[in-house]
Amino acid sequence: MKTKSLTTVAAIVFVAILATFTSCTNNSSELQAKVDSLQNELKKFTDEKTLTEQRLLKFDTLDYEYYSNQKWDMFKHNHAENIKVYYPDGFITEGLYPQHIDMLTPMFVFAPDTKIEQHPIKFGSGDWTTVIGVMEGTFSKPMPIGNGKTIPPTGKKFKLSMATIAHWGPDGKMTEEYLFWDNQSFMKQIGLAK
Repeated sequence: MKTKSLTTVAAIVFVAILATFTSCTNNSSELQAKVDSLQNELKKFTDEKTLTEQRLLKFDTLDYEYYSNQKWDMFKHNHAENIKVYYPDGFITEGLYPQHIDMLTPMFVFAPDTKIEQHPIKFGSGDWTTVIGVMEGTFSKPMPIGNGKTIPPTGKKFKLSMATIAHWGPDGKMTEEYLFWDNQSFMKQIGLAK
């Protein structure tokens, strides 16, 4: 009888150990699945962060190097050929050459020292980035206003905050660009408004 009890106890202990081991194995599988899922989420997050940082670096180069030095042919490196650009006054262009570029070049006629050298705020999420830049220059040359007429230069400097919000396509180029700055503040600073 004692042997039968001992066998029964041993069987119960064996079943308990087997049940515990099986339970741990199931918990281990569930835990591994959760770890794998979290690692995938982390990779997705870090990949997106890296892509956003690359796009913001392109923005720095675009403004600091290409725009400030009027390297219009270099815009093709980060603007889609059919880019749609929205300007502060509500005007919209579609296409890089000549549409968008033709909207940028007039500033350099009357303020050839125009430049953007800093982006104090920049961030992004998904396919969108935004930068706040500081545009500076001097109204040092006559400003064409049409029909052969010009406004004489005032020699006044301007310093404007401006924002650019960009939507990026799968090819790594901007497909949409939203530009914002205060035209009234600009006109006041160059002496053409009160």
